Amino acid sequence: MAQKKASLACTVCGSRNYSITVSSTPKPTRLEVNKFCKYCKKYTLHKETR
Repeated sequence: MAQKKASLACTVCGSRNYSITVSSTPKPTRLEVNKFCKYCKKYTLHKETR
């Protein structure tokens, strides 16, 4: 299976802090995870971007 790279962007400040690999088959929803943002200095919701 081919893998694509995607980023996780902070919903508060918009910075792309994390990179992940996802499958190339399209999904109807994007990944949403609470992660630590080093710019906001707190845990915020990060959404998958491509």
